[in-house]
Amino acid sequence: MHIPRILLREQLATGRILALGEQPAHHVRHVLRLRPGASVRVFDGQGSEHDAILHEIDRTRATVEIGAKVAGIAEPPHAITLVQGIPRGDRMDFTLQKAVELGISAVQPVWMQRSRKKPDDARLQKRLRHWQGILVSACEQSGRATLPELLAPADYRSWLDSGRTDGLHIMLQPDGEYTLPGLERPHGRVVLLVGPEGGISSEETSLAIQSGFFSVRLGPRILRTETAAMAALAGMQALWGDFRNS
Repeated sequence: MHIPRILLREQLATGRILALGEQPAHHVRHVLRLRPGASVRVFDGQGSEHDAILHEIDRTRATVEIGAKVAGIAEPPHAITLVQGIPRGDRMDFTLQKAVELGISAVQPVWMQRSRKKPDDARLQKRLRHWQGILVSACEQSGRATLPELLAPADYRSWLDSGRTDGLHIMLQPDGEYTLPGLERPHGRVVLLVGPEGGISSEETSLAIQSGFFSVRLGPRILRTETAAMAALAGMQALWGDFRNS
């Protein structure tokens, strides 16, 4: 039987009774139509997960009683940051959802030459809240107890100039010099750079290579931005990650 999972940003300890946030409380009342005594699981986004029982549900609030800690799904052996050129339409929604399922640890949206026009601050904050909600929902669905970090959107050049820690840096290009199997197995973090629709411009490509990125191709076909990110993440998990042990 499927047990609903709920993100609860609190210290989880057996026996505590904690209130759910407004959105998850609405979900258990009106979507799942759960009653007091129903079993759920709660996780804190930092790797801790517990069984829980719905303690109280009324028109304005819902509480859970925290039960025993459970062993959650282990995180992939390599922390992967997806640096995604912000695309148009709802492609970013799809990319975020599937990237969480495939094990990313962080996502860095960047404004690139071929990205959609940058919105004003109010619309950007609304978009960030929407993206954060997608990350939470994808964690709940996929069984992960660690919530990937949504980093503040940045201009591409500013992000490159900000400096990054060591690790393997991959840039996807249809005519890239390297392939994933041809790269050395990473020993730390992996940074995956994916362009928006239309790809990464020649200027942006040169800047990335100067910053230490490997230009990588994914087979003979040209992939859409949302397909490219998913194909690369799946390939990395198969070569170096937890697909090997599943």
